[in-house]
Amino acid sequence: MLLRCSRPSQPLLRHTDVPQRVTESFILSGYRFPDYSLRECLASAFRPTNETGNFWTHFLAVFVFAFHFLELFWWEDQPALSDPFFYPFWNYFIGVFCLLMASSMAHLLNSMSLLIREICFFVDYGTISAYTVGSSLAYFYYIHPQAGLPGTGLRNTTQERPQVLEGPSLPPPSSQSSSSTLPEFHVFFENFYIPSACVVALLCTLACCCTRQRWRRYRYVIRTMVFLLPFIVASTPVFYRLLRPSQHSAVSLSRSSATLAPFFYRHCFWLLVSALFNISKFPERLSPGKFDIWGHSHQWFHCFTFLSILDELHMIKAEIRALALPLASPLMQPLLPGPTLCSTYGVMFALQGCIGAIISWFAWGACRSRSTQAEHCKSH
Repeated sequence: MLLRCSRPSQPLLRHTDVPQRVTESFILSGYRFPDYSLRECLASAFRPTNETGNFWTHFLAVFVFAFHFLELFWWEDQPALSDPFFYPFWNYFIGVFCLLMASSMAHLLNSMSLLIREICFFVDYGTISAYTVGSSLAYFYYIHPQAGLPGTGLRNTTQERPQVLEGPSLPPPSSQSSSSTLPEFHVFFENFYIPSACVVALLCTLACCCTRQRWRRYRYVIRTMVFLLPFIVASTPVFYRLLRPSQHSAVSLSRSSATLAPFFYRHCFWLLVSALFNISKFPERLSPGKFDIWGHSHQWFHCFTFLSILDELHMIKAEIRALALPLASPLMQPLLPGPTLCSTYGVMFALQGCIGAIISWFAWGACRSRSTQAEHCKSH
């Protein structure tokens, strides 16, 4: 009852009755007029519009993701939630949570005004970029072969955990052996992997925000393809693990790689399917108007994107489990430093600050554009 409007619900409109920049390809009806109040926007979540499915497909996903995320901490012999070993995992959670919430809220609140609509989707693009960096942090500390190996487990963190580190272990390998094992890639990974992920994320945010002001004809292709680069950069340690398994002959690591592959391949498959839906605008392209409310491509895009995130989460959890389990067989020590507040939360919040600056710049530009248009209309 609190969400009921003081006035009758505004009628839904056709694509010919709303500004052209509000319309979506092959979606002919179900549009909300862009002057809804906050209360009306919240109430529209329970009213069939062309944004209702877009909201629920990511809002409900927040709770599914949170359940599978927290499930890791129910396992036995796991460190505390606040342990530095889990700093990258919590940053990954921040990235996914912000992505899902920003996406669902953008679709729910974008009818308040044309300016708010622009800002909502600027924020949406920014959280996608932040998510890719959160994934990179998790890959850096859990998936790369030298970030930590089964048997040495939590040795690559900043605190000692005797209860997990039972059993013998070999001393760290010499610099000569490590350089022969992972020559150029080891240098790239330690020095350039996270900075590269951050730079690419910022470039993607800039490119996607630009599509709301220019290149609109190809906006779906640009927004989809512009995130192919962050996926490639973030997945570098996974590619390395899958392409060069012979470098690490330990049985336990082989089992870990065998678990890694199916999750990663499914993660890639769902991403590919979601990209195809987003670019092709299938199925509404085949029958414009029939899928205006339910079943249009953006809803499928949301569903398959979340499935890819879910498989990525399972992949990261499997690697964490392999790192945390004490094994009797001695293995080489990890060479990468353990996670710290600065190298995880510091990186993520610095990135969020840069993304916030980009969003503010584009929001200011959109505000100026609206003011200029309003003054132009008054003068005529």
